[in-house]
Amino acid sequence: MPRASGPFEVSLKPLPMDNDPGSDLLGRMSIDKQFRGDLEGKSKGQMLTGGTAIKTSAGYVAIERVTGSLKGRKGSFILQHTGLMTRGAPSLVITVVPDSGTDQLEGLKGTMTINIEAGKHLYQLDYTFADQA
Repeated sequence: MPRASGPFEVSLKPLPMDNDPGSDLLGRMSIDKQFRGDLEGKSKGQMLTGGTAIKTSAGYVAIERVTGSLKGRKGSFILQHTGLMTRGAPSLVITVVPDSGTDQLEGLKGTMTINIEAGKHLYQLDYTFADQA
């Protein structure tokens, strides 16, 4: 399976909740990313977060639309995030939303992992295209 990798910068900004949940444990943020390397482009999206009384346990879901080029193929696609932190132990699943690829990225399928090393964000996208599966 092909793999794309490289660094990215991310900016998260708090947003107001649509409905006041009456709890400071829930939150909403905007996501702005700039990808470099095999994936050159930017993304915009939103994240919903849920904290707990245990400060090292939380969850989040997010959707972001990536626009740019993947190893020279131009278009856009949507990523869906599901993240959990269980008493400090993280788990994260990031998946390309089926049939979200446009233009030269039509048929894109895959999963992304994120690593943070020395304060720098790095991605790996394992992918294929529907016509290659």
